[in-house]
Amino acid sequence: MNLDTKVYLVLGLTFIISVVGTLAYSTRVTGIKTGRIAISFSIFNILTLIARTANSLQSPLLSKKVEISISHSTGTELLILFRYILIATTLGCIIGAIAMPTFQRFFIKAVTAFDIYRSMPKLIFHSFSKSGFSQFKTCIKAPSRHNFSQLKKFQDIPIKVIIFNIITTALSSTAVLSSLYAGVLNPTFKVTCFALTAVVSSMATILLYLFIDPCLSIMTDDVMLGKRTPQSFNRCVIFMISSRIAGTILAQLLLIPGAIIIAHVANFW
Repeated sequence: MNLDTKVYLVLGLTFIISVVGTLAYSTRVTGIKTGRIAISFSIFNILTLIARTANSLQSPLLSKKVEISISHSTGTELLILFRYILIATTLGCIIGAIAMPTFQRFFIKAVTAFDIYRSMPKLIFHSFSKSGFSQFKTCIKAPSRHNFSQLKKFQDIPIKVIIFNIITTALSSTAVLSSLYAGVLNPTFKVTCFALTAVVSSMATILLYLFIDPCLSIMTDDVMLGKRTPQSFNRCVIFMISSRIAGTILAQLLLIPGAIIIAHVANFW
């Protein structure tokens, strides 16, 4: 495998991870429409597994690039690669947003089919069968202009949660990249720099599970209990997806400052 192939592989894996992460928001919408929230999350775990597998393959490839960059003093080339990775992340979010209506319709069919097959392997086999592909064709739907117009309405939108989502996405998108680039800036403690990835990622995880996920869970329950309309929840999901895209753009600005901070922290860790 030559170097160019590895670069394309990293970009492809990044794109897949980003698309799946964006489509995760449709899980709650599908659960509300079908009334099967638990099954919806269970089926979506399959896609999450794909994303995590892609992420596990991505890290060793990036780590090797850093080793090569340090030995050949090509930090500029590495930085350009990281910029492209963040662009792939943004594109993945955008494609995921565009595919949301299609995925929701397909996901509803998958949840319904699970009642018939009662087995995840059988459901996966059915999805890749001729019948499954035929059903997928009927699910294809482009986003409507009405969805974009929802961004003008801020009623019942948790602004603080939207801001936290931007910050969380930015931190999670740049955590690994900034830590790896910090290893170039501070090659003496490059292992320590990469280990600090967990610290940055933990900050994003704390924001996610303390502020974002509980708020979305409460809103999901409110819809199921009739305290909130599905339209209001859908509008919130649109804002969450938009804030995710904004977060990947913010990550471009945080990449170098984050690497500099991590490089300095590594000296005193």
